Amino acid sequence: MTKYKVYHFDEKIERKGTASVKWDEVDRLYHAEGLLPMWVADMDFRVPDEVTDALKGRVDHGIYGYSARSESYLSAVQKWMRERHSWEIDKDWLCHSPGVVTALNLIVDGFTKPGDKVLIQPPVYPPFRKSVHNQGRELVTSALVYDNGKYTMNFTDLEQKMSDPSVKMMILCSPHNPVGRVWTKDELSRVAELSHKHHVLVISDEIHGDLVFNGKEHLPFANLSEEAANHSIICTAPSKTFNLAGLQISNIIIPNPSLRRIYLSQLQRFSLNEPNALGAAAAEAAYREGGDWLSQCLDYIKVNADYVADFLRNSIPELTMVPLEGTYLGWIDCRKLCLDKLQLQNLMLKKAKIAFNQGYTFGNEGEGFVRINLACPHSLIEQAMRQLHRAIQSLKN
Repeated sequence: MTKYKVYHFDEKIERKGTASVKWDEVDRLYHAEGLLPMWVADMDFRVPDEVTDALKGRVDHGIYGYSARSESYLSAVQKWMRERHSWEIDKDWLCHSPGVVTALNLIVDGFTKPGDKVLIQPPVYPPFRKSVHNQGRELVTSALVYDNGKYTMNFTDLEQKMSDPSVKMMILCSPHNPVGRVWTKDELSRVAELSHKHHVLVISDEIHGDLVFNGKEHLPFANLSEEAANHSIICTAPSKTFNLAGLQISNIIIPNPSLRRIYLSQLQRFSLNEPNALGAAAAEAAYREGGDWLSQCLDYIKVNADYVADFLRNSIPELTMVPLEGTYLGWIDCRKLCLDKLQLQNLMLKKAKIAFNQGYTFGNEGEGFVRINLACPHSLIEQAMRQLHRAIQSLKN
């Protein structure tokens, strides 16, 4: 019988002085001092013990030459997708990238040409927009609709935008960062139908696909149908799931061999073929043995999310957190404060002394919102709520 290990996510681990972007760079990046960092999607939790053990074993070997993804690594990813998402994938479909953002830039560059348009759905993760602009392509937006506390896709607008023959690609965020939606099968099937009808390649960023709550189920876009698989590229990574972003490894899943050849040529062109040896060791261990850790981590994050939602409802009714279905990032509606984006930013930085991600950085549709990172010890969540409450009270006074 396997012994069940209990993880303690309440532990506060000192991260200052470790070259942590989240903790060591926050004051410089936000041009303020003494900030509580509740921003970038980086957990403050220690990784599964099995990951640490795998890294120690690899370090003890003492040689870190050019590395490849082993058969064992590839089968671990297959197993994870099969057991967590009911998706059978071939090893040939699995392509490397140091990270999903890197892959997005490679894909926009390799699958579109100057003059082509790429569609996104704001408010959305800022690197989507940057990956389009970085390659000199034209950005097209189909904004999500926020009504009665829930975000949905505007399919009428989406089809209108896709019907433009210059729109060659859509970057889908699934689950959606920052609004926390886990798209349903009907919603994703509608996207697949429209993209096929209008010959739009779907790039589905599913980096948060393992992080779902409240009985929701993440559905890999390419697993909807053979048609969807042939017209999509799926971007995944262990970086959000297990907090391995610093080890720079992700898995870009491309069932269509023609699309895969183009992507692999991009990797070759920019000399990005080879994985980080430690990243591969950590990812394999996480996918093979990190399931219990993840289950406990999700339970802990849900407690944090519920606490924030309840605190706002009871103590700061002017603020509301959008119900969290996926990701560990809370999306807080501050519009009842009637502040413009810079006033809201100054309130959070100068009065609350908290570094949230400001909503306007996700597109104009995010103005009046802030994003909070919920993947941290509960004591930090409580501290953030106390500081936020004091700031709002000072605003009223």
